[in-house]
Amino acid sequence: MNPYDLAQKVKRIRYLLLDVDGVLTDGGIYYSSSGDEYLRFNVKDGQGIELLQEQGYKIGICSGRMSEIARRRAEELGIKDVFLGASSKLAIYEQIKATEGLIDEEIAYIGDDVNDIPVLEKCGLAVTVSNGSREVRRYAHYVTRAPGGRGAVREIIDLFLTILRKYPKATSTYHSRR
Repeated sequence: MNPYDLAQKVKRIRYLLLDVDGVLTDGGIYYSSSGDEYLRFNVKDGQGIELLQEQGYKIGICSGRMSEIARRRAEELGIKDVFLGASSKLAIYEQIKATEGLIDEEIAYIGDDVNDIPVLEKCGLAVTVSNGSREVRRYAHYVTRAPGGRGAVREIIDLFLTILRKYPKATSTYHSRR
């Protein structure tokens, strides 16, 4: 996608929906000998999420796995829309659209695997990470340079913020249509 078309898509975005495993994390699940689960999150991704929220964007996370660690990270970042153990990410996406009064063009989604494809096909800006599955790349408008859990989310947020600075009147603060 050329830079102009990408900027036009970004200017319409009001809501950023993120997968967790492989996007906010590096995709690894670490277990201790006592069975405790550990996930690795990127601090710069978290800072970016806070910066984007300060600009009025809403952010949600959606994962097919239940993870109290992901719930805790979302809470730390002030993310209120947390959907874990989602059997259908598309159903969650449609629920967000209805609840927030959004249209497809106002939602960006970052996913990395085949279970993300139904949402990537519908959303206004479909993003995958550099280490996302080959199949998912076919549906993405943008592929990050950074891998999941290693700054990919921050890369997209920096893109949003750059476009917001360049076109301040084109990208307004998020307002629900409820």
